[in-house]
Amino acid sequence: MEEDNLSTDSIKMLAVKDTSGETPNDEPAGGIVAYVEERFNKAETSRQTEETRWITAYKNYRGIYGEDVKFTSTEKSRVFVKVTKTKVLAAYGQMSEVLFGNGKFPIVIDPTTLPEGVVESFHIETNDEVKKAEKAAGIEPLLPGETMQTYMERLGSMKNELGPVQDVRSGPGMTPTQITFEPAMIAAKKMEKKIHDQLEESSANKHLRAAALECALFGTGIMKGPFAVDKEYPKWDDEGTYNPTIKTVPMVSNVSVWNFYPDPDAHSMEEAEYVIERHKMSHSELRKLAKRPYFRKNEIETALKFGPSYTKEWWEQAMEDDIQQVATERFEVLEFWGNVERKTLEDHKVDIPKELKGKDNIAVNIWLCNGRVLRLVLNPFTPSIIPFYVVPYEINPYSMWGIGVAENMDDTQTLMNGFMRMAVDNAALSGNLLIEVDETNLVPGQDLTVYPGKVFRRQGGAPGQAIFGTKFPNVSNENMQMFDKARVLADESTGFPSFAHGQTGISGVGRTASGISMLMSAANGSIRTVVKNIDDYLLAPLGKALFSFNMQFDFDPEIKGDLEVKAAGTESLMANEVRSQRLMQFLGVVQNPILAPFARLDYIVREIAKSMELDPDKVANSMQRAAIQAEILKTFQASQPQQPQAPQGPQGQQAPAGVQAQDTTGSGGGNIGTGSVPLPNEQGFSANNGGAAQ
Repeated sequence: MEEDNLSTDSIKMLAVKDTSGETPNDEPAGGIVAYVEERFNKAETSRQTEETRWITAYKNYRGIYGEDVKFTSTEKSRVFVKVTKTKVLAAYGQMSEVLFGNGKFPIVIDPTTLPEGVVESFHIETNDEVKKAEKAAGIEPLLPGETMQTYMERLGSMKNELGPVQDVRSGPGMTPTQITFEPAMIAAKKMEKKIHDQLEESSANKHLRAAALECALFGTGIMKGPFAVDKEYPKWDDEGTYNPTIKTVPMVSNVSVWNFYPDPDAHSMEEAEYVIERHKMSHSELRKLAKRPYFRKNEIETALKFGPSYTKEWWEQAMEDDIQQVATERFEVLEFWGNVERKTLEDHKVDIPKELKGKDNIAVNIWLCNGRVLRLVLNPFTPSIIPFYVVPYEINPYSMWGIGVAENMDDTQTLMNGFMRMAVDNAALSGNLLIEVDETNLVPGQDLTVYPGKVFRRQGGAPGQAIFGTKFPNVSNENMQMFDKARVLADESTGFPSFAHGQTGISGVGRTASGISMLMSAANGSIRTVVKNIDDYLLAPLGKALFSFNMQFDFDPEIKGDLEVKAAGTESLMANEVRSQRLMQFLGVVQNPILAPFARLDYIVREIAKSMELDPDKVANSMQRAAIQAEILKTFQASQPQQPQAPQGPQGQQAPAGVQAQDTTGSGGGNIGTGSVPLPNEQGFSANNGGAAQ
């Protein structure tokens, strides 16, 4: 990680002080605890319908029948066809491939179209002769479409902004010897590099993949951050003593939908007044909180003395494979982000800034455990935000929670299970005979067990057949046809056709390379919408939060600029699917000698390398290096000995080595055909000759 000045001391927040003494007294905390727990209970109650949907999706994903499925006594098969798992993993795989197709976290920082406060670009002339000629002529180059008035205004603004820099030109370079500088782009890329480094330190790729899996399975993915956390880097000195390095880095993490309790009256995070995250912590994890900024150590120790407080929710018990009830040794910790009444904070002796004195509600962050306030700080972010990002797989316009793949195919999964069970039960029944025995025709006392070679003894003189076999009709094919129809409906409801995740035996259009490419492109239509949701609801807000975090807590003048954060998920999909094809088509167009001078081949080659996920700096040459390489190849070819020219055929075709061009025997290289007919006494003549006949 790059060296920076970020530290917990630099992150100044107004926080409530810790209590003191062996038996800490924190009487004003009662109002805050009641305030947070009341909102937690409200959010928990309103979320029960969503929890039922998630449990159904989870059981379909795992291939487990729910309690609502009852089997009759005649149903022998309990088979569960886990097509839901296949579809969910296919969606998750495509999302991961798109988001990380370029090998880095999909966030890009670029300057705005018209950057303010920083020069977009300028040029410095390096050729002394050109500078003298321009100075002697008393002229300055104009930009295309520029008037004298706009030129003078530009020149004056450039001089004011660039100060001592001499010979400055704005806009595109006018001569080949001018050096171009782009301060706006340099600031943007420095900020992008810093953010990517911070994301790498916090293992953001792993957390984003976890959010993408829950997004596909439950319909909603959640991430949070950035938060300043002291990270330990393992390090040993020359004597082998462990001496770790501690750095404060901004961290981002995934939040499971099961532990996320938002404002029930909000349809999006922009409307949410508060958010609560429920933590399940061990003794050691709870004690580690004391090392983080502004946590109250005495209150943490008091909460530990009260003992474990975590109670399993009903959905946790439904998700467990082991039905044994074991007492948990964990603590329930609530993390609250939202608004609290100013009077409640004043009762808790929180120093409220003067600019917030007139507000009734103030944004805060509160941690609770066992009725104790572990942390209470004013929201440190400027402007104030709730640092949680909720992305729906499929948008539900009337709820914050999205709709996932498993829910979309719930009915078709039920149909597939039913038809498969019927097919298996029928196959088991039709594969055996129903045996009917007339005992009056048999000798009494015989064993009626049936096996190959079995001998039954009949009564003497008894008329009629004694043993009858009845075979039931096999209707498994009809059931499997209905199963296949339900599978097709599952493809339609999820937007993921079976051929997109490995189905074989494709017929029709999909039998050709271009046909399957067309089908795959159409199948990716649904994932485009999902990736766009990830861009809009998760990546862009998270990137802006990291940008604001660095500008607020780790300010660097070199990354100051009029910048904008762009989510690159959709751009990555475009690069992988369409961009390379368009570049190759354009390259084919500019092969025309008339159009070739108008094309920047170095840029085209670099972009083709990027679309193929290759490093353009390693596989592509610049124009200067390409010219050097061309000269080297020309010299190498000139130094090679000339190969002797092969004989030419009658029509000018080059004959193969070792073959005579005028050969007429048909052995190759000569005239097409069987060659000349062998005469008598010549090799190859097979007819009877006159001498033999005599």
